[in-house]
Amino acid sequence: MSRRDKMIAKIKELMYQPDLIRNIGICAHIDHGKTTLTDNLLAGAGMISEELAGDQRFMDFDEQEQARGITIDAANVSMIHKYKDDEYLINLIDTPGHVDFGGDVTRAMRAVDGAVVVVCAVEGIMPQTETVFRQALKENVKPVLFINKVDRLINELKLEPEELQKRFINIYMEANKLIKNMAPEDKKEEWSLDIADGSVAFGSAYHNWAINVPMMQQTGVNFKDIIDFCNDDRQKELAQKVPLSDVLLGMVVEHLPSPKVAQVYRVPNIWEGDIDSPAGQCMINTEADGPLAVMVTNVSIDKHAGEVATGRVYGGTLKQGTEIYMVGAHKKSRVQQVGVYFGPERVSTDSVTAGNIVYVTGAKGATAGETICSPEDKIQEFEGLEHISEPVVTVAVEAKNTKDLPKLIDVLRQVGKEDPTVKVEINEETGEHLISGMGELHLEVIAYRINDKGVDIQTSEPIVVYRETVAGESPQVEGKSPNKHNRFYITVEPLEDSLFQALQEGDLKEGRVKGKEAAADFMEYGLDKEEARRVWDIHNRSMFINMTRGIQYLDEVKELLLEGFESALEDGPLANEIAMGLKFKLHDAKLHEDAVHRGPAQVLPAIRKAIYAAIMSAQPALLEPMQKVFISTPQDYMGACTREIQNRRGQIVDMRQDTGDMATIESKVPVAEMFGFAGDIRSAAEGRCLWSTEMSGFERLPNEMQNNIVKEIRQRKGLSPEPYGPDHYLG
Repeated sequence: MSRRDKMIAKIKELMYQPDLIRNIGICAHIDHGKTTLTDNLLAGAGMISEELAGDQRFMDFDEQEQARGITIDAANVSMIHKYKDDEYLINLIDTPGHVDFGGDVTRAMRAVDGAVVVVCAVEGIMPQTETVFRQALKENVKPVLFINKVDRLINELKLEPEELQKRFINIYMEANKLIKNMAPEDKKEEWSLDIADGSVAFGSAYHNWAINVPMMQQTGVNFKDIIDFCNDDRQKELAQKVPLSDVLLGMVVEHLPSPKVAQVYRVPNIWEGDIDSPAGQCMINTEADGPLAVMVTNVSIDKHAGEVATGRVYGGTLKQGTEIYMVGAHKKSRVQQVGVYFGPERVSTDSVTAGNIVYVTGAKGATAGETICSPEDKIQEFEGLEHISEPVVTVAVEAKNTKDLPKLIDVLRQVGKEDPTVKVEINEETGEHLISGMGELHLEVIAYRINDKGVDIQTSEPIVVYRETVAGESPQVEGKSPNKHNRFYITVEPLEDSLFQALQEGDLKEGRVKGKEAAADFMEYGLDKEEARRVWDIHNRSMFINMTRGIQYLDEVKELLLEGFESALEDGPLANEIAMGLKFKLHDAKLHEDAVHRGPAQVLPAIRKAIYAAIMSAQPALLEPMQKVFISTPQDYMGACTREIQNRRGQIVDMRQDTGDMATIESKVPVAEMFGFAGDIRSAAEGRCLWSTEMSGFERLPNEMQNNIVKEIRQRKGLSPEPYGPDHYLG
């Protein structure tokens, strides 16, 4: 039996023992060394050769990843690690670091219980490091820390032992500060990192060595020895003494929880069903015998196998050939194959039990966030996945050959399914196809993949996505139904900042409000008591509040009113962009006593028109997407870099001196001004700066620019150049 076959046999055996499983994600800022680290862990497990580890980028098996030298998709692998007297099954996901692919990190965090956060010793904690900490802690995923590229501090920056330790302490303290701020209340102490207990490790993924306090005690190797090994160019020898995979996987086994431990506190956080029900207990106890509960975290399309769904089995056992029920899609399907990942290949097994990461073929129509159960034991859905960023850049896509048009529509739907952070709009009337993504790189990769699926396309110049809101309060407006028998009286005003922030950060949930329990949460974020008890619906970070009393038949048209409210926000009256940050109040309504005269054809147009008229009479405003831009540059080039930011309507938020002659500039720049930034900042700093971006939400567009931008958007969409006034909707 070959080594590979032995490992696969061992994986199949250990997957039935949740105590011996660790589901982990490797996450970090871009270029901090995640994929190199993963390579070396795989080499340690005997899956790839040690000589190639670090250069092979085994987990970046997509052509685009190899060509660009970055991770684009989260990649899964299962491996065996012997620690002390036991063997453990490590299910590992290598996640992307580039801000454009942050959606993959969010989805991966739902599948794992622990995260190894990698930080470059030279750059320290960067914006995307903060984001991955936030993504992990929001999903109740416990972190450990690996400080990478220590060899560069010694060989390039020539730091003395005291300076080295000072640098490590700073990174460690900053990581702990993030955990204290973002971890669940009851985990803040338990999850804080401690150098003494070995939950922090230092090393070089490229040279395959690492050290933490337990390893120092075991081998006698200390920081002074490490400096000597690096200075004498004996890092290969060092890797023999303190191998990276032993230190890191030892830290994972020792400090990150098994599914048995993690599901006790993670399931109540992501599943709103009854924890005392058979399904709830099955998940809490990670039982293989019990109702099936699987959360799909990713879907990819394979040329041979069709749709391949990846997910986490939280309860029960998923068996090959059985029938499953998809709760969100309300449909049944039959499982063809199930199994685990072995890097680029999939290893099929007869079944996969609770506590494991699984791949499934045959779950037709599943999307990321779907809940799979058995048709006999239907369960409540898992909570949806909330992505931290949202698509802000759009391109129009056309097939070069008209005969490819039907195929293009299929491929666009596939792309939307594979990456839920991509928004695909197919307008079959105008023949326009729009793809919205996180940034230029994201859209480039998507366009490449569409070509790769056999459709030649051409894309337009990138277009920025705006949002609509209001700057003032509207008077009461009257929306009349086409038959004039139903009338709704509403006002709109901006939503309070504290409420908007809470919705943006996911502290308050969107959706129809059931019962009065939510009122306390709304009041906590600043909503008036009377209004808080009367919220009917939250959609697109906007609220619909019913302030009426004793209106006959109102309950019968409630669903239609909310449907009209939600659909009106999808294309606002100013420029047909999504509207958000609004507070609508229904003050009065007159309804026809005959149900026939107050159906959808009457109520929907009446409420939509009232909403549009209210927005247009409350100082309608455009919001533009903003990005935080972080530049690390030698001080001599600071002036040139800040000019580059200011020329793009950017604001400097902070400037600070780093070690040596390096300085960091933190700024905020509109996404519309960021096209071509990469080339310009390179010229400004003569190629000597490092820079990164992070999504920073939406802000008011300057008044003097609004009319021109509205005109441009409307002309591009084939609308009249000027938006209609409120009277147009009230006739």
